[in-house]
Amino acid sequence: MGNPGVRDSTPPWRTTTHDRASTLDADHLTQIRRDPAVFAPDGIQHLILEVIAYAVDEAESTTPGSCVVTLHGDGSVSVADNGRGTDTLYDADGRPIKKPVMSTRDIRFFDLRDAQILPDGHARRGMSVVAALSEWLIHTNRRSNGAWTQRYEYGVPVTDLVPIDNDTSGTTVHFLPDEALHAAAAVEAAQLRRCTTWPTLVVADIDERSGDLLGTGLPVETDVGDRSQ
Repeated sequence: MGNPGVRDSTPPWRTTTHDRASTLDADHLTQIRRDPAVFAPDGIQHLILEVIAYAVDEAESTTPGSCVVTLHGDGSVSVADNGRGTDTLYDADGRPIKKPVMSTRDIRFFDLRDAQILPDGHARRGMSVVAALSEWLIHTNRRSNGAWTQRYEYGVPVTDLVPIDNDTSGTTVHFLPDEALHAAAAVEAAQLRRCTTWPTLVVADIDERSGDLLGTGLPVETDVGDRSQ
């Protein structure tokens, strides 16, 4: 049975950032895991910037947006934005088919010499770098035509798309970086603050390790928008 109220978007689709023909590129993920120093040269901080860059893309193509980066006490990080959510289409039977941003390469940046440079001075490679170098990653997506969440372990999806209640729009990427990245370099609050300044995106950095909204001294409970997982 089709999904009521959702227009059919049957393949083929136009490839813009990721090839929808494949939902998992195991060789690509292995390449990243073999050389984390190349793909995450500043460790966890670079992973955070890779995620924020997608929120910046969204803000530039729509209207100025907002994003909340939270450093959790367990060593995990979440990045939540208020954009339209990750592109999701539906087949003729109403099954959601998401853009494979976590498990395949971003064709705009990966292995390209002229790839975008992120604020830390290193090349942008794509969201798959974050997924491949994380023990687990939970992608929560809310769009006008539905909402779901999915869990990955080192870039490999370990659950299907799980439907969730939807009362807003936006994307949350919550991930626990591999232990080796924690050992290589801790995330310094001041440095992160300098690297999360973007002209089209307002970024709030919350450090639950210290209980502060970075740069303001405000307590974590301060309302800075939706941070739900």
